[in-house]
Amino acid sequence: MKKSMWPSVKQLSWGLISLVFLPAWAQPNPGYWQQQVNYTMEVQVDVAAYQYQGTQKLVYTNHSPDTLNQVFYHLYFNAFQPGSEMDARLQSISDPDRRMTTEDKKSRIADLSPDQIGYLNAKSLTQDGQGVSMVQEGTILVVNLARPLAPGQSTTLDMVFEGQVPEQIRRSGRNSREGVALSMAQWYPKMAEYDFEGWHATPYIAREFHGVWGDFDVKITLDKTYVVGGSGYLQNPDEVGHGYEAPGTKIAKNKSKTLTWHFIAPGVHDFMWAADPEYQHDTLAMDDGPVLHFLYKKNPETAENWKKLQPATAQAMSFYGALVGPYPYGQYSVIQGGDGGMEYAMSTLITGGRDYEGLVGVMAHELAHSWFQHVLATNEGKHAWMDEGFTSFISDLFEDQFYEKNQVNPWSGAYRSYRYLVSSGKEQPGTTHADRYDYNMAYSINAYSKGTLYLSQLAYIMGWENLVATLQKYYADFQFKHPTPNDIKRTAEKVSGMHLDWFHIDWTSTTSTIDYGVKEVVEENGLAHVVLQRIGRTPMPIDLVVTYTDGTQESFYMPVRMMYGAKENPFPQIPRKVMADWAWAYPEYRLPLSKNLADVARIEIDPAGLMADVAIENNSWTPKP
Repeated sequence: MKKSMWPSVKQLSWGLISLVFLPAWAQPNPGYWQQQVNYTMEVQVDVAAYQYQGTQKLVYTNHSPDTLNQVFYHLYFNAFQPGSEMDARLQSISDPDRRMTTEDKKSRIADLSPDQIGYLNAKSLTQDGQGVSMVQEGTILVVNLARPLAPGQSTTLDMVFEGQVPEQIRRSGRNSREGVALSMAQWYPKMAEYDFEGWHATPYIAREFHGVWGDFDVKITLDKTYVVGGSGYLQNPDEVGHGYEAPGTKIAKNKSKTLTWHFIAPGVHDFMWAADPEYQHDTLAMDDGPVLHFLYKKNPETAENWKKLQPATAQAMSFYGALVGPYPYGQYSVIQGGDGGMEYAMSTLITGGRDYEGLVGVMAHELAHSWFQHVLATNEGKHAWMDEGFTSFISDLFEDQFYEKNQVNPWSGAYRSYRYLVSSGKEQPGTTHADRYDYNMAYSINAYSKGTLYLSQLAYIMGWENLVATLQKYYADFQFKHPTPNDIKRTAEKVSGMHLDWFHIDWTSTTSTIDYGVKEVVEENGLAHVVLQRIGRTPMPIDLVVTYTDGTQESFYMPVRMMYGAKENPFPQIPRKVMADWAWAYPEYRLPLSKNLADVARIEIDPAGLMADVAIENNSWTPKP
């Protein structure tokens, strides 16, 4: 019972598939649609001034049933200016992100000088050759189209834009604390998502990611000494060199001061790149998987960790592919940069000055986002628990097996964090928009820890095999789409045959808690009777194990009536009795045993510790001496 019940990667099968960009009509949900964008961009970067000029041709296809008169672009870099909404939020929240503040908790954005700020401006914009009216409102560009875009139609938007890379404060920027020159995330004018809920033209205050699926063709011209890595497949490796060229290829001498890097990223909803003149570039071609790229600063203190990271990344790629479904692209890049760890299409930015275990941890998490965000593209602002939580769930499981810990509960840290949040009194429902949490702490624990527990509670309710089948069906059905909370719930219901709305609503839309206890054990007519108590508002099925004084054990299972089903015995080595269901409205449940009270040595609710009970001290009973 105390042994790990989770299958190893060796027990799972996996293989790489080639990318197929699924059209908007190939959907599991009737009536589902999604927009499509194709970007062609060319950008010239002045690495000395940290400024760039660019052109963007965006072909926008309206798959919606609505005629569009407006479109909206994100201009993320404008957040890094004194007086921005991001700046104001840093000054008003009680626990601001330490990366974004001074030691005395003052906003770092507030003191940026004109040559340190970030900006991104549209200098001109046309629609199919016609001028449009537009107005910039902070991090959002509002565009009134020259002609309405009817359902099924496409239009071409040509833009000339300019930008300045801000000091590294959050995710993007220049001259990070580890000396990386350019971390270019959120650097281009990005079309906002329009879906069944309408436009998602959310200002950039803290969170991100809800983008339109499409193809990217990007050319980046900058100083030839800089090494570039990022999203997409490099189209001219034998021209740029820097470790991208085929073995034995002689790179022609470049008399120019600059070099143009040409990337194509098909079927993604974001594009990131990073550049530094001191990047070491290593590659690892997996036997049955993508080519892995590693770009990191040439630092003798961390070089060994980065070398060891490479086979670990391949192991993580194989593990996630086996557990959830195959990684659909032919490459993935792990790049030193940014301010911590942040996922992007076909790539990640991570800080590299870490010990080996820390480096593996951040890689494992950000790589897992390739499944839960960059193939299953949830709206992070509205449902961060689906993005961060599911990512944390599988990355915690990978680390448990990678380090051969084989824990009964690989997510114990998430349980501790969640219980802390509950005890703090600062929890807000998971339906709260990510920017609207009163505390960053509450957002983080809700998104990462409580989101992790959403899947662990499904495993507790349905059984592990059903959970794995749910993840795999969810991935197969909703890849390259924008799944919603109902999609993961309905997938779990279809796989398990159970009704799960009772759990889904309580866990994601309320702050209700799980709390069950052994109230008392009494003897009646020569037999012991266990009186169980539901203290919390959220119902749960109950696994109960009774240990007798002779060393034998019995398992009892009380389903929730609203489940209309039962899971397999999680402890097959212990005989189990499936009892009458426990309807939620009854606060107590009386369980008769087959032996007398003197024969009972221990009674324990959920001996595996997988139920997210907020008061585990009342989950067991032993006779008083």
